Amino acid sequence: MVKIKNIKIGSGEPFVLIAGPCVVENEIITLTTAAEIKKITQNLKIPFIFKSSYKKANRTSINSFTGLDYSEAVRILKKVKSDLDLPVLTDIHTEQEAAAAAEFADVIQIPAFLSRQTELLIAAAKTGRVINVKKGQFSAPEDMIHAVKKIESAGGKNILLTERGTTFGYHDLVVDMRSLEIMREFGYPVIMDATHSVQMPAKGSESGGQPKFIPVLARAAAAAGIDGLFLEVHPEPEKALSDAASQFPLNKLKELLVVIKSIDAVVKNAK
Repeated sequence: MVKIKNIKIGSGEPFVLIAGPCVVENEIITLTTAAEIKKITQNLKIPFIFKSSYKKANRTSINSFTGLDYSEAVRILKKVKSDLDLPVLTDIHTEQEAAAAAEFADVIQIPAFLSRQTELLIAAAKTGRVINVKKGQFSAPEDMIHAVKKIESAGGKNILLTERGTTFGYHDLVVDMRSLEIMREFGYPVIMDATHSVQMPAKGSESGGQPKFIPVLARAAAAAGIDGLFLEVHPEPEKALSDAASQFPLNKLKELLVVIKSIDAVVKNAK
């Protein structure tokens, strides 16, 4: 089990929601989205961790939005944490970013493309924060044990492993639900990222996506007994500055979570 403040993840606990806009676009969108998700999850009694990246370092095009000025993006994330009393998750991309992110983030996330980077994993582990590692699109689920061992070697004990699809030819991803059970065998909570898993990577000058399949993957993962559900959520996905083709609409979130909570309860009560 992994604990973040009063949130328990794993060991048969009800699923946790990790959600928010892909990247910090501005203060209004970030805070209003966080506040609305908090309202929805409080009403449904679902533990909630806010997610948004202060920087996107792996955009397809040189012209793509990579984020606000670092200090401004971090200020906004700190405001989410203090004003809304929410735990915060954000990405890091270099070893140097780890200590800085640990000053405000409750969970440090290792992007899928960087899940093999030994120095990055070790730097994250040394912060003492919870670490969420996205499974590389190029990795078999059993290979994620190497990321786990790297983190453990530096004293990291609070690890989350996230499925986000596997490369399936050019510009496509597929999710093998067996990976959730395989990664759970490592002894750490397993999360399903149902939004990045519907991406159509690097299709043209930006990634495409098939968002109609987000609920399908989320429901299937809940039936597989996930410990957490990861969703990039935006009030107007089509206007999002990053991952516009694969974010989930904020106004449809409650409806989806009601279904996921029901499935989660059936699965975990049956064990």
